[in-house]
Amino acid sequence: MLILYTFPNMKYFFVLLLLIILPFSICNAQNSKFDLDDFYTVNPKLDRAVDSIFNALTDKQKVAQMIISCTGELGKPEAIVKKLTEDDIIGGVVFLKGSKKTHTETIDELNAISKKNKTLPLIFSMDAEPSLFASRIKGAQDVGKTIDIKTKSKSDSVVTIINRELKEIGVHHNFAPVLDISPSNEAIKSRSYGNNKDSVINLANRFIKCTQEGGIIATAKHFPGHGLVKGDTHKQSVYIDGPLQEVDNYIPIIADGVLSIMIAHITVVNNDVFGTNGLPSSCSRRIITDLLKDGMCFDGIVISDALNIMKAVTILDNAPLLASKAGCDMILMPQDEKKTMNSILEEIKINEGYKTQVTESVKKILRLKLCAGII
Repeated sequence: MLILYTFPNMKYFFVLLLLIILPFSICNAQNSKFDLDDFYTVNPKLDRAVDSIFNALTDKQKVAQMIISCTGELGKPEAIVKKLTEDDIIGGVVFLKGSKKTHTETIDELNAISKKNKTLPLIFSMDAEPSLFASRIKGAQDVGKTIDIKTKSKSDSVVTIINRELKEIGVHHNFAPVLDISPSNEAIKSRSYGNNKDSVINLANRFIKCTQEGGIIATAKHFPGHGLVKGDTHKQSVYIDGPLQEVDNYIPIIADGVLSIMIAHITVVNNDVFGTNGLPSSCSRRIITDLLKDGMCFDGIVISDALNIMKAVTILDNAPLLASKAGCDMILMPQDEKKTMNSILEEIKINEGYKTQVTESVKKILRLKLCAGII
């Protein structure tokens, strides 16, 4: 009765009540517990949490979420990555070769910077494929080569070890497994499950399922297929000549819920429908948006392959912007992160369609960070 007497006009009472409740509602939306299984679900609470975070960001902070830098012995110096974090220019870091101790210390330091500056936490990634695992984390248990994994039980035991090590370090996102057929390719070699298509699909799918059930984000790569081509995109342009023979590998992987897919720097020629007009697939809207996103209904995170050293893309003018405009949500290892940010910011000022696309990319990344427990 006291409230009614104090607020004889009930309209003002309800306005005041809304002002009291609304901040708690937003806080609860942001602090709700989500997991990786929620990413693809219809979840109004998760949608509200994403929107509330997105709407609080500046354009610069939004674009930063798309940019993934690198560190470790083969990456950028730690001091540079710290500065990028302090300046809020990146949304994540991939860790290359290094020890468990140095990786852990760097992640702790980067998390401390984000916390101090009250910026969104970074997503931390690693190429923790079985064949690369021991080189990415020196001193970690050797789990053998991917090509030697022949059973689901063996795959599960390998994933258990990899997930445990990644979690102890603080890594959220594994750029694995390789879905390419054939161990004979120059770049893929023993990183493939072999040359039997069904076996490759089944074992890769098992790896993804076990990885994500364990709370680590998995990545199928290298779309649209790197196994049945000649050459290495680290060294030169590589071509798919004719039909896309490995694209169908991704259909069951997508249906079963893989959260991210990495795009190869492979040029497609002599293909009337999916030719890339001289561009690598990572910079081709025909491959990423028309084929993968629209044609194959992939709604997860699309990641470019590394953009800093691979000759197939370093010869292009502003490959990071091209990759983003083609449909990549995450821009992996650009040579110049600040230049990449500025070029995206400039483009969204003059290209409304691209601005809408960037909004979709950023919201997906925020959704992933919420579901992975990063935010």
